Formats: sequence, structure tokens, C-alpha cells
Amino acid sequence: MRRLRAVAPALLGFAAVRLLCVMVLALWDPAEDKGVVRLLSGRWDSVWYASIADEGYGRTVVADDGGVHSDLAFFPLLPWLERVISAVSPLSAGEAGLLVSAVASLAAAWALFAIGERLYGRRAGVLLAVLWAAVPVGIVQSMAYTEALFTALAAWSLYAVLTGRWLTAGLLSAATGLCRPAGLAVAAAVAAAALAVLLAERAERRAAEPAAERAAGVAAGPWPWAAHRRMLAGVLLAPLGWAGYVLWVGARTGEPLGYLRVQGDWGNGFDGGWAFARFIGDRLAGGNPVAGLGLCAGVALLLWVCVRCVRMGLPLPLLVYGGAMVVLALCAAGYFGSKPRLLLPAFPLLLPAAVALAGARARVVAVVLVTAATGAALYGAVWLTGSGPP
Repeated sequence: MRRLRAVAPALLGFAAVRLLCVMVLALWDPAEDKGVVRLLSGRWDSVWYASIADEGYGRTVVADDGGVHSDLAFFPLLPWLERVISAVSPLSAGEAGLLVSAVASLAAAWALFAIGERLYGRRAGVLLAVLWAAVPVGIVQSMAYTEALFTALAAWSLYAVLTGRWLTAGLLSAATGLCRPAGLAVAAAVAAAALAVLLAERAERRAAEPAAERAAGVAAGPWPWAAHRRMLAGVLLAPLGWAGYVLWVGARTGEPLGYLRVQGDWGNGFDGGWAFARFIGDRLAGGNPVAGLGLCAGVALLLWVCVRCVRMGLPLPLLVYGGAMVVLALCAAGYFGSKPRLLLPAFPLLLPAAVALAGARARVVAVVLVTAATGAALYGAVWLTGSGPP
């Protein structure tokens, strides 16, 4: 109960921002015939997840350009949850997805509070959770998409790493791998943290050896594997969800790299950022140089935040996870409009702002949060009643 009282301001602040965004979306255009529930659960990827929940895998769609889009591109955890909830309730699969996102987003906010509080104090934890609710594309947290679920699992996995609960970290990381391809970023963070622990212990043992042995170059002895069974088990568990699904797709398609081919059919893949660079170059050289310059400024700001995270000494697992999420977002081929959404789970990037606000006056904090929440609500309404997320 005491822990719940401690996190209550973060959860209430987070919920208030999310409620504001949904209310503005619902009221944005009273003549809008799509309806807020359909906007949040009945278009784009939500339809694919609901189809998998209702009918299982096997759906393909031929696009106007002749491309064949298969539902094997979508990882199974959200459809599984939608199927279970819709089976025991009157909710449709899409509505069940909204419930999953609502609960998962609160779980993610709690995890963000726990991480921020552990590293920089309670106020920073509250602000981290509220800032995550108020990012421009925060409306996706309220959609029947995987972002909220993935972020909740990833954040609690990283918190488990920070608190030395390796088996929990590995199991949660495996779950992220059943949720999105970016589960590899969580697995990499778990592995990097474990390696850092082993190297640090080896260095301490080496430093404790007699000077004569160090001078003679005597080996520091074997790594203490036996003392870290739980940690090593967590590292081995971490990538299993992702690997299991990719192998299953390979068996289903009859191709060892079938998952990569399926993603390629969707126009997705990893090209090191070449497609994104071409997209920006086309804007700069074409008829919209202002948009091109804006994109350059946005990328520069993102990289500056990454550097700031390093300089403020974020723990290694948060740096690895956040850095991997940035690389996956910027260096993946595919529709440009998805990149802000792909960055949504990269919550460590908000820690510099949360820490800075934690030391600011209450009036400054209020102005920043109200401005951010209002901007997120308006942006989300314009976005979803317009082109919307891919």
C-alpha cells in the first residue's frame, strides 16, 4: 500500500494526460464518422492484430503496387492477449486490444516511475512517467497497438536488471521478443549489463591480487560462472521470444530467413539509414526544403539527447536499450511516418528532461507539462483524423 501511494502521483498524472488526449480526439470533429473507438482500434496495424486474434495466422493482402503483405510480419503476444480477453468477455478483439494498451500503459508508467525514482529521486520518477504520456505521438499508447505493451515489458525488464533480478529480467525480455522485433534491444541490454558485471568483478579480483602476481602477468583466474547462474540464465532467456517466433516463421514459410523476406515484402528492413537519408535528401532537393531542414534539426536534437544521456551517466542497460531503439528507428527502411512511433518506447531519452525539470520551480514544471500535454492532444487528434500512423 505504501508503494502504491508513492507511485500514485505518477499514475494519476499519466492517466490525466492520456485522458486529455483521448477526449480531444473524441471532440476534435463532431462530424467525424470514424468514431474514437474505430480511430484507436479499427485501422492500420490494429486490424491485422485483431484478424490474427480472431482467425489465427494466414492472412495475406495484395497491395495496389502488387506487393504481398502477410500477417506473419506481426508478432503474436498482443493477438494472444486479445483472443483470451475477447473469449471471456463481450469485447471484440480490437476492443480487447484497447484494454490491453490501457492496462499496459499504466504498467509502463509505473515502471518508468520506479526507474526514475531509483536513479534520480521520486520527483524525477513522476516527471518521467508524465513526460512519456505527453510526447507528441503519445496517442499511440491508447491505441490497439503494441507500443504500450512493449514499453511496459521492456521497462520492467530493465528495472529488474538495475535491481539484480536477472531471471525476471530475462523472462520479461523474452516476452518483449514475442511483442515486437525490437525485443532484441532489450535482450542486448540484459546481455551488456551482465557482461559489465562480470568484467567489473574480474577487475576487482585482479586489483586484490598481490602486486608481484600482477607484475608477473599471472592470470586472474576463471570467471565466477557458478556464482552467477541466475544472471547467465537471464541472459540466455532474454532473446528466446524473438528467436522462437522468427524460427517459427521460417518453418511456416519453408525459408530459414522467411521472416526477413516477409518484412521485405512490406517494404521494411534494415538498410543502415539509407532510405531515411534519401527521404530527407528528396525534401531538401525537392519542393519542400523547410521540411527537410526540420527533419535534419529533429535528427540532430535526437542525437544531442543521446549524447546527453551518456554524459549524465545513465546506467549501461538504459544506454544500450535507448541507443538500440534509436538505431532501429533511424536505420530501418520503411514508411517514414512510422519512425516517431518506433521511438515511443525509447523512454531513457526522456530522462535528461525529467531530471532537469525535477530541479526546476513548480511554476516552470507546470507550464512545461501543460504545454506538452496540450500539444500531444492536438497533434494526436490531427494525426489520427488525417493520415494517421502506419
